[in-house]
Amino acid sequence: MAVTGSTLVLAAPPASPVPPVLPAAARTSARPSARPPRAPGPLSPYRRLFALPGTRGFTAGNLLARLPMGMFGVSAVMMIAGQRGSYALAGAVTATGLAATALVGPWTARLIDRHGQARIAVPATLIAFLGSLSLVVCVRTGAPDWTLFASYAATATTPNIGGMSRARWTHLLRGDAGAHHTAMSFEQAADELCFMLGPVLAAFLCSVVLPEAGTLTAAVLLLTGMLVFTSCRATQPPVKAGPRHGSPLRTLGPLLPLFLATGVVFGSMEIASIAHLDALGLGAASGPVLALQAAGSCAAGLLYGTMRPLGLRTCLVAMAAAMTLPWLAASTGSLLPLACALLLAGMATAPTMVTSMSRVHALIPEGRLNEGMTLAVTAIFAGISLGAATAGTLVDRLGPATAYALPAAAAVLALAAGARLHRPH
Repeated sequence: MAVTGSTLVLAAPPASPVPPVLPAAARTSARPSARPPRAPGPLSPYRRLFALPGTRGFTAGNLLARLPMGMFGVSAVMMIAGQRGSYALAGAVTATGLAATALVGPWTARLIDRHGQARIAVPATLIAFLGSLSLVVCVRTGAPDWTLFASYAATATTPNIGGMSRARWTHLLRGDAGAHHTAMSFEQAADELCFMLGPVLAAFLCSVVLPEAGTLTAAVLLLTGMLVFTSCRATQPPVKAGPRHGSPLRTLGPLLPLFLATGVVFGSMEIASIAHLDALGLGAASGPVLALQAAGSCAAGLLYGTMRPLGLRTCLVAMAAAMTLPWLAASTGSLLPLACALLLAGMATAPTMVTSMSRVHALIPEGRLNEGMTLAVTAIFAGISLGAATAGTLVDRLGPATAYALPAAAAVLALAAGARLHRPH
């Protein structure tokens, strides 16, 4: 302490001098550890997508509920054939379920549009859940065959979870075409991922755990995922009040042949590949090769979400060209060319599906979006059934390599159907 004149000065310890106070701008420029802003990466569109409130919650439920879509058919076939000793019965039961879904699915979607996702999807899922449990009990107890058909038909009330998720993205991303394109690409990649992993998981559970394990696991995942999905109320599209004019079936009429032909591509490609790989002597080891098509589509879907959308005609031309590759590769009788061709063929389907589904969103009013999406999916499933049956006949009569001509021809038909959309009326 020191005294200077009449002022008392407290002397600070000389060991720790106080640095001068710099202006804020000078402090910022002088900070050596300041990080430069992060450059936008390839995943930036998806980071922005899932930064929106509530999107991660409904996406988690969506994926849980969507995975069983690739499990139910395989699980039912393995369970029924293993317990009853008849693949014919197993195939007839699953075919009945697909037919029931084609009839009931659009009605369920219409109710969802009119009354809200949570109000309809939860009881509809409960009915499907009980149908799966009934199927397991009937198979296990040796009940009459007609009970298997009735039980599996009850699962047709399963809501189209992919359509409901796409409807949420459309509601959240109104006015942002780029983000909506990214969301639709993600949904397509999720479809491919679930249909790639679902059959593998179902086959493992039915063969290693119990014949009924695949169906039971799929039913629990469906119910759990749907409860998580519908609990996210903040992102649920509002119900549109007032009269509903126009029919989605009439609006989507020109697009349905395109979806039907695309379904034929999927169904015929799978049967032709299974038969050809079996002819090469791969047997059970053919699974990873078959998964290449879905893996290529999944990867292409995610990549397409980071790019500017292509025109539908461009996507269809690329798909038609890519579908000739497995046909050419199969004629060589070698596995490696076929594996590469299936990968490239899968990569060509994702942009087509994303772009055509975006066309559905553009044509259908928001208040009837679930119904419109379900009609599109129903046309795809019908095409898958038609393609699988026709390809099986071609395999029996002309051989597996020739059956690859069917997906190539179906892709050309899809291109022709898409060309009609661009003609002036």
